[in-house]
Amino acid sequence: MTQTASTEKLEQERRCAVIGVIVAPGLAHDVTSRIASELKGELRGRYDSVDWRTELHVDRLVDPPASLTEILAAGRRKLLDGGWDLGVVVTDLPLKVGGRPVSRHLSPTHGLAVLSLPALGALHLRQRLRRALVELIGELSGRGADGDREENVLRELTTDTKHRPGGLAVLYVPVLVAGHLRLLLGMVRANRPWRLAARLYGALVAALAVGAFALVTSDIWRISGSVGWWRLLVMCFLAIAGTVGGVIGAHGLWERVPDPRVRGQVVLFNVTTALTVVIGILCLYLVLFALGFGAAELLIRPAVFASALGHAAHTSDYLALAWFAASFATVAGGLGAGLESREAVREAAYTSSVGDEISFGGDGARPSEDDAR
Repeated sequence: MTQTASTEKLEQERRCAVIGVIVAPGLAHDVTSRIASELKGELRGRYDSVDWRTELHVDRLVDPPASLTEILAAGRRKLLDGGWDLGVVVTDLPLKVGGRPVSRHLSPTHGLAVLSLPALGALHLRQRLRRALVELIGELSGRGADGDREENVLRELTTDTKHRPGGLAVLYVPVLVAGHLRLLLGMVRANRPWRLAARLYGALVAALAVGAFALVTSDIWRISGSVGWWRLLVMCFLAIAGTVGGVIGAHGLWERVPDPRVRGQVVLFNVTTALTVVIGILCLYLVLFALGFGAAELLIRPAVFASALGHAAHTSDYLALAWFAASFATVAGGLGAGLESREAVREAAYTSSVGDEISFGGDGARPSEDDAR
């Protein structure tokens, strides 16, 4: 009796990952008809900490010509409508990231991978497609981490979040984030948020230009020397918060809940987006502060600085000037980002793992005998 109860408990605790595969209509029917069952079997063999269920849909999603961000947006809508945990889009369109052609693109934030069908070649298409799908799903679900961490990420990914946490709706987000911490950190890290500003040329140029202006303007020297540390701190907070809110709001990076059943996925997406942009703007702020302090120490002579301040110039005055200039420049960078296209900002925020080649085992030229069967 005890053994039966224990078995039932283990079955209840075992979670199921639902994978949606969206394939372009150009793929032959005999390939699409078998790929779902073959994919499920291979995933169960490689990643046995959860059960797997695959759903295959034949859909072009977008009409050509279409950008990668449009394909991701359409795939994300399909994923939420289907209630999937992860999704892979196999498109017959060429893919480009930053103007560079690539064969695949991964966005853990969206829970999606996009694979260019022409990159698979003409021979052994079904075997190559299955191997590519397994590889992409493995990367989306945390492959490459140690075994325990990978298992924890998969369990977090498949946790049902519809009814948590009890009756207190105000606790939903913190409890959800705490329960999916490894997954969330992996999604943020995959976005490489420290490179956000560098990917937005307009924002970077605006920030550097305004920062340089602040350093050579004597009126700003006097203001920075008189505002006090607590005002500089408030300015710092407002500049970062305002810039983050402006970037997210102006470019529609905040996702709305289309269905209560996928509320958890949308919350994780929005938290990941917010953290990505916050870290990106913080990195920009720190770089501007360091550059401003170095430039001020190098270019502004203490005697000239003291004449503007009305007292002897000290290191603290140079720090205050760099701090003030960094806040000023960060706001300008946010305005510059507002002038960027929505596609450019989304690509900068969500670009994660891209590749020109996909490994199919060995040299990738030929599937194994088992695959050929």
